[in-house]
Amino acid sequence: MSEVNKSVQKWHASFRKAADFDSWGQLVEAVDEYRILARQLQKEVQSTNASDFTEEQKKTLGKIATCLEMRSSSLQSSQSKEDFKLEELKKLETIIQNILTYNKAFPFDVQPVPSRKILAPGEEENLELEEEEGAEEEDTAAAGAGSTEAFPPRAPASRGTLLPRLPSEPGMTLLTLKIEKIGLKDAGQCIDPYMTISVKDLNGVDVNPVQDTPVSCRKEDTYIHFSVDVEIQRHVEKIPKGAAIFFEFKHYKPKKRFTSTKCFAFMEMDEIKPGPIVIELYKKPTDFKRKKLQLLSRKQLYLHLHQTLHKDS
Repeated sequence: MSEVNKSVQKWHASFRKAADFDSWGQLVEAVDEYRILARQLQKEVQSTNASDFTEEQKKTLGKIATCLEMRSSSLQSSQSKEDFKLEELKKLETIIQNILTYNKAFPFDVQPVPSRKILAPGEEENLELEEEEGAEEEDTAAAGAGSTEAFPPRAPASRGTLLPRLPSEPGMTLLTLKIEKIGLKDAGQCIDPYMTISVKDLNGVDVNPVQDTPVSCRKEDTYIHFSVDVEIQRHVEKIPKGAAIFFEFKHYKPKKRFTSTKCFAFMEMDEIKPGPIVIELYKKPTDFKRKKLQLLSRKQLYLHLHQTLHKDS
């Protein structure tokens, strides 16, 4: 089997895997698989090496990547403007299978993914592991040179994907976390900052839907203020033993043209109690298994939260 046929076979298997997750309601896994496949297709489209795919075929692959991104956005936010349904997406399976001979009009009015990075899960951290303080300063200088209007907020972060509080159940406790502010030495230079909140078990697997805050527009000295409530999507009593709530601080890097995780923090279950809490910040990449933790800074800069417990007696 030729390399190009192997690639097509691999893409088809990846698409089937993602669509299966989607149809089973395993949305976190589906989004991850869609993004991985979109990234693979985009790499082929943007490759400058000799390719067995024609320019027209590359354009079709780029449009498929766009559809995968649109479906991912639909799954991540009930408020997404890109409401792309699974039934529509399944029309792409035949195109992927027959990309080498496909010569019909593309079924959706979309454009190929623009020349920018689609990041597979965890890839953003890997791309930046070599980045040291000097590179950070170079990026922030570049950010300061232009206004934030040159880099408009990107969905879903601009609107956020926060979910409403769950219905109460007798004897069960719900947790509301107000993200008040985060302390960072270069807070003023962060473009389109937002937080991603997730609940992970000991193996780093999601036990709740992942949520994004809206982009923060308020910066003051070394603080970025959010003042936003996050409703944890599981009763406290039903959260698995050993799980933790993670907070990933993300911002846009205009020079590299993608959204990056700058640092993260987490709260363990024994820290759930009413009132304010201040938690430490750790260096990326986000370690969901909590085994190799490095503090972000020696300075006293933290994530400030306030917890409210709701119990229906």
